[in-house]
Amino acid sequence: MLRSKSLAVLARSVKQGIDSAGISPVCQVLPGTVSAAQSAHTGAAAVSADAPKAVNRSWLKRGGLAALGVASVTGFGAYALAEEEAEHGLHAPDYPWNHEGYFSSYDHASIRRGHQVYQQVCAACHSVQQIHFRNLVGVAYTEDEVKELAGEIEVTDGPNEEGEDYERPGRLADPLPRPYRNEEAARAANGGAYPPDLSLITKARHNGANYVFALLLGYREPPAGVHIREGLYYNPYFPGGAIAMPKMLADEGAEYDDGTVATEAQQAKDVVQFLSWAAEPEHDDRKLMGVKWIFVLTLVFATAVYFKRWKWAPIKSRRVVVDVLN
Repeated sequence: MLRSKSLAVLARSVKQGIDSAGISPVCQVLPGTVSAAQSAHTGAAAVSADAPKAVNRSWLKRGGLAALGVASVTGFGAYALAEEEAEHGLHAPDYPWNHEGYFSSYDHASIRRGHQVYQQVCAACHSVQQIHFRNLVGVAYTEDEVKELAGEIEVTDGPNEEGEDYERPGRLADPLPRPYRNEEAARAANGGAYPPDLSLITKARHNGANYVFALLLGYREPPAGVHIREGLYYNPYFPGGAIAMPKMLADEGAEYDDGTVATEAQQAKDVVQFLSWAAEPEHDDRKLMGVKWIFVLTLVFATAVYFKRWKWAPIKSRRVVVDVLN
């Protein structure tokens, strides 16, 4: 009884204080507000208790989506790389060729051996139309050796006095012989495939010498799931992976006149060296001329600096005296 009276007195005093302060009735405590506040507090406590679990689940979802995105991008990149390699061929590794330095020249002994590999292996299908016998003089053979090589072939020339073509021995001015008279004959003899001319092959293909070297040594059995039709051979360095040229190099597949062991890799290296020279016969002369020009320009530059200092030193070091009094 006393407790209820005291609570009533306290409520009246609070109401009087609110009225005297001029607070809007909206802000007054309405019946049921306390219970609503208690229920809200209880709900907030429950939410705050469940919040770490929700956050953890949210981060797990985000991490899973991120991992899925990375895996998708990686898988797409690997697929794109595989598609590119299948279309353009496997990228050939870089090899340390002797002639690639700024002041380096061709290995002329290797050029000689490479020409022998070309003669014994490659010349049956491929031509080198831009090279004449005279180009080999002083590079891989002496003049007498080249004349002997040229004399071993028969060249169709003419017309003679009777207006007819005739056969004669080769001369230094003749180009290296072609295996076929024309492209149609070449295709007919190779199942429709045309063996390209090798004069500029190291310049006409991306990564030049490295590509040709890797191609010659890149023949292997096709992997599982890759089907090569009859008449083609699997080589991952060739665009598309299927090439009409069979594997031509083998150990002891050529004979060197200098006694070098004719391994498969040695033959590939030598013939690539020969084809690199065939694409740039002026390579060594150009570099030698460049060295000479660098030496001459260095002398000219040093002379110009000395002349400039000799000419301007008296002018820059002279002293001008002005006599104001006289």
